[in-house]
Parts: sequence; C-alpha cells; structure tokens
Amino acid sequence: MADSLQLPDYVAGLDFPLSREDLIRRAQELGADTSLLQTLRALPVERFTSVDQLLAALAQPS
Repeated sequence: MADSLQLPDYVAGLDFPLSREDLIRRAQELGADTSLLQTLRALPVERFTSVDQLLAALAQPS
C-alpha cells in the first residue's frame, strides 16, 4: 500500500459499493500524488463492496 495513503480521507463521504473510478476521482479531487493514483489505477477489483475489501486489494502486491 502506498505510504501516503490516508484511506479515510479518500473514502470519507463516499458510499459503498464504490467503483475504482469513484475512488480515483475522489483521490484526484483531494490532491493525491501520482504514486497514489497509479496504485489506485492498478487495483485488481473494479467495484468494492466494503472498506475491508478495498483495504485487502490495496494490501495485495501489484
């Protein structure tokens, strides 16, 4: 997982299920750096049903 990721900042105010594109858009709006955006774009799942599922996907090596 990217060191700069502060997950609550990026998912606050978003409802699950959440698409990968929704998460990327939110991160961009909040000024995420290029490294974080690349990490999010590389996520293997296109739709997340919960924060736990998102955390599990972020923990997997890309």
